[in-house]
Amino acid sequence: MALAPDVRAFLDQLEAGGAPPFHTLAPEDARAAYRQLFALLPADDAEIGGTRELEITTPRARIAARLYLPAEPEGPPPVLIYFHGGGFVVGDIDTYDSLCRALCAGSDCAVVSVEYRLAPEHRFPAASEDCLDATRWIAQQAEQLGLDGARIALGGDSAGGNLAAVTAQRLRDEGGPAVRGQLLIYPATAVGDTPTASMQDNAEGYLLTRADVENFAAHYLGDAAGDHPHASPLLATRFDQLPPARVVTAEYDPLRDEGQAYADVLEKAGVAVKRAHHADTIHGFVTFFTLLASGRSEVDASCEWLREVLHAA
Repeated sequence: MALAPDVRAFLDQLEAGGAPPFHTLAPEDARAAYRQLFALLPADDAEIGGTRELEITTPRARIAARLYLPAEPEGPPPVLIYFHGGGFVVGDIDTYDSLCRALCAGSDCAVVSVEYRLAPEHRFPAASEDCLDATRWIAQQAEQLGLDGARIALGGDSAGGNLAAVTAQRLRDEGGPAVRGQLLIYPATAVGDTPTASMQDNAEGYLLTRADVENFAAHYLGDAAGDHPHASPLLATRFDQLPPARVVTAEYDPLRDEGQAYADVLEKAGVAVKRAHHADTIHGFVTFFTLLASGRSEVDASCEWLREVLHAA
């Protein structure tokens, strides 16, 4: 299937703007370019009950986070803990504000957006440690925050999808707490691994390039090996006893095949998996949901899935 017309128009607009590729920029410049990209997006009108800035203090770091509350919760709401994308190098809770508001409004769940430490200033495993520590802190502080700590899901896109998958594995292996679901949006599951067919077929021309992926991985891993399961959850030794997953992929995405491969191993291990493949769009389409129809439809579908996973008795 060809690219959707609105996706093609978006890519053409970016090309006409002449923005340099992310892999050619120093990390600070790449972060500024990422913020500028999100500034191009239309605003969203999602109605929520409010937000609250949090500081999560752990033995390893102080982690900023933002709590989004649903408009009319019936008792303490369940919570989605969300890890933003950006190749472990760019992105923050501000660039993901619209998406987290929409997920909160559409699912009637609270959302906590976590600003984990970024590479290359903080290389692997800092981001994974922050996400694990933040999840445990939120579960422990749920009552004080007005949340239902027994109904938690993890979510994230791209690098954040990686961190959600890794955190789910680590919670299983390292003493919990238990979570009810994992929303994995075009997750990076094999960081620095042998290029897949989708990495080669979609190497250029679809916003995220193979060179970008490789550059982000180099910043994140440094001298570490990418075959550690806390870096590449697809390379874990077991996939059983993990929470149900919604795995979202896009046809014109370098990460398509590793996302689908992760869905495969989860299903083989007996994990309930809901696949959502979008055949006419690109990496990042969900975060561009105010501009792209495919993104809006996936946000709506993900919210419905979150309702099923988190609002069940």
